[in-house]
Amino acid sequence: MRNPCSRSTPQPGRTGRPRSAAADAAILAATRDALVELGWSKLTMGDVSARAGVAKTTLYRRWAGKNELVVDAVAELFDALELPDRGSLEADIEYVVLQFAALLRRPEARTALMAVVAESTRDEALRDRIRSAIVDRQKRLVVLGRERAQARGELPYEEDQSLAGHTTDLIFDVIAGTVVHRALVSSEPVDEGWVAAFTALLMHGLTARA
Repeated sequence: MRNPCSRSTPQPGRTGRPRSAAADAAILAATRDALVELGWSKLTMGDVSARAGVAKTTLYRRWAGKNELVVDAVAELFDALELPDRGSLEADIEYVVLQFAALLRRPEARTALMAVVAESTRDEALRDRIRSAIVDRQKRLVVLGRERAQARGELPYEEDQSLAGHTTDLIFDVIAGTVVHRALVSSEPVDEGWVAAFTALLMHGLTARA
């Protein structure tokens, strides 16, 4: 699924003017602001349209309802995560974990993420949208990091693509799950010291740490 902010041409079967990337960005930003101020239960499409300065019909042409809108507002934040080449797998992991933690410290990110995750426990369609719009898209960072590490000779190549996919899923789950739990559930700092210890554990395992 593509980020709605990246679309600037009409979708197949639609007529009329191309979608405005600026309008989409304003709508998603307004959604995050409204979530911080109002919370999930009080947020309405009308609130968002008023804050973004667009007609409510404009929202409904883009998003079927609040669930889809909020997930895409969260996804836009996560799409900004990057993984520049830091020269080693260990340095790459530390960089992306610190970047992820910094994102989770932003009120609009933590409020929006916790809201959609909580709501998704009662909504299977919302869980599917979170998976496709956020989780699956952010696995790109794991794939990129592994490819670089393999090119450096730090990790072996895997000929079995199915196994490679399972490994990517596992790495993502370990990193994302640990950081989200520490930052949002335990409310503990994700600082350079903790990140270094976590990365060492991820790189070398429990036996090596012991």
